[in-house]
Amino acid sequence: MDHASPGAGNDSRFDAPGGSSSEYAIEVQQISKVFDSVAVVDQVDLCVPKNSIYCLLGPNGAGKTTLIRILTTLLKATSGRALVAGIDVASNAKGVRGHIGLAGQFAAVDAHLTGRENLVMVGRLYNLTKAESERRSDEVLERIGLADDSNKRAGNYSGGMKRRLDLAASIVGRPEILFLDEPTTGVDPRSRVGIWELIEELVDEGTTLLLTTQYLDEAERLADLIGVIDHGKLIAEGTSDQLKDQMGGDRVELTVDRGEMAEARKVMESVHPLVGVTEQEGRLTIAAPGGSADLMAVMRGLEANAITPLNIGLRRPSLDDVFLSLTDPSKTEIRR
Repeated sequence: MDHASPGAGNDSRFDAPGGSSSEYAIEVQQISKVFDSVAVVDQVDLCVPKNSIYCLLGPNGAGKTTLIRILTTLLKATSGRALVAGIDVASNAKGVRGHIGLAGQFAAVDAHLTGRENLVMVGRLYNLTKAESERRSDEVLERIGLADDSNKRAGNYSGGMKRRLDLAASIVGRPEILFLDEPTTGVDPRSRVGIWELIEELVDEGTTLLLTTQYLDEAERLADLIGVIDHGKLIAEGTSDQLKDQMGGDRVELTVDRGEMAEARKVMESVHPLVGVTEQEGRLTIAAPGGSADLMAVMRGLEANAITPLNIGLRRPSLDDVFLSLTDPSKTEIRR
């Protein structure tokens, strides 16, 4: 996506006149939350530009939901400061709530009300008039794909339908800033795509989003800026391409018969003598800063040595590679 240009995550603007610079919707400075002597969120800094999507990636228990709860005034930080819509979340929680919407990990709907009644109620809580709340509810139900089921009791909805209704409730009041905590968990693939499209439409209309997810394809599709959080710390941040570049760019991957592995390794080493060749599950990999030229060099070397590859190709690191590398449990002590 191409909304606002990402800002540097550690470049917080708390000293700007009025307490916040106009370019950021969310600013977090050294936020920590400690439970029973454990820092669940550990001195996190980040800034979310207005009219953009910031995605927090991280394994279970990394601190994503705790950070969301702090920023939406549901939980007080142990230390640090955060501004949402230029308002301090600790000193003016009520002021913050007038600018935000939230869809948590679990659908917070009233099972005894219909889908439409749920949304009208939320709209009234946002101080919309009754007529505006009803009109807006019908509009959102149509966009979220629940119009045909709007008069059914929410308690009879499937899990995926409840998730969509919860998302609808978070946007019925047209919030300036929207927090989505794993918005597509438990949602079928078709509905996931629909939710992605809705999220993109919201940002096109001016909403800023901070979302958490464990789905890397979701982050790849939606995020302008990605932060990777693990053990409470923000350990990496950048665009999807920037994070992939940290893995070393393109690489040549080669699979050959087991008996030809040693000779194939020599061929790959001859292309870039100072770059190591890695072997995993019968696959040889070498960094390829020259891109397709390096691939052709390897293929010529294989041909010259009468080695027939079972599979060969040029591949860029995926976001999966980045995530698995950054959150490798063996590196935890180094990161902390």
